[in-house]
Amino acid sequence: MTAPRTLLASARKQLEEAGIDSPDADAAILLAHVLDTDRNRLLLVDDVSEDQEKTYTELLARRAEREPLQHLTGVAYFRHVELAVGPGVFVPRPETELLAGWAIDRATAIDAPVVVDLCTGSGAIAKSIADEVPGAEVHAVELSEDAYPWAVRNLTGTGVDLRQGDMADEFAELDGTVDVLVCNPPYIPLEAWESVAAEARDHDPDLALFSGQDGLDAIRVLERRAAELLRPGGVVGFEHADEQGPNADNGGAPAVFAATGRWQDVRDHLDLAGRPRFTTAQLAT
Repeated sequence: MTAPRTLLASARKQLEEAGIDSPDADAAILLAHVLDTDRNRLLLVDDVSEDQEKTYTELLARRAEREPLQHLTGVAYFRHVELAVGPGVFVPRPETELLAGWAIDRATAIDAPVVVDLCTGSGAIAKSIADEVPGAEVHAVELSEDAYPWAVRNLTGTGVDLRQGDMADEFAELDGTVDVLVCNPPYIPLEAWESVAAEARDHDPDLALFSGQDGLDAIRVLERRAAELLRPGGVVGFEHADEQGPNADNGGAPAVFAATGRWQDVRDHLDLAGRPRFTTAQLAT
């Protein structure tokens, strides 16, 4: 039997030496998972059994090898919702919550809004919109055969119209009627493979990460599809890499929309670290 405080101190050191960015938080989250308790209640536990300690040791070793924390616990938290995640689906990132928040704010301002989430992955954005804008008609699509079952699991019972298909041509019956379109597309350039964090590169699906030599191929498809789906005056928001902001040599992700002449009020937005993170635009009326 070992006290939680002792285990956490050792675990923190192990994860720190492995290069984990948040060793304290990860050590605590994993121990809480093993003990089936809340992280804030860990120090109220007197002792950890030998079997629990063994399980914890095994999970720590996997985390030290850069297996995503969410794969080890099976859960990701996004805004106010809980998501089941695991191999085959992209683990939602905190910075994407800002894009979801933008979509929620825009949808909230409209009576009975029609919202579409392209490249839904785990269903994180779609589920958040359904949760926070109960009057919205929400549609979502995912291409990957591996990711789609996770979206089904997360969106069942939410009222979201989920489909498996290609964002390039799904929802033809909605053309010209959508109020808010949101997308977290793949956007990493193929040449940047080695610079991607091990958790993403080795465990997130390539389909959710990479998008051509400059990383903008999916965003180009999105621009065309958004122009078809949105009503005049409808809005689109999408995430991009921080290197694809408006100061990029080629104008970055915003330029993909600005160059076509179909859009007005093309804006780029920063994440909480002050880095370019997502672009929004309004279909010209």
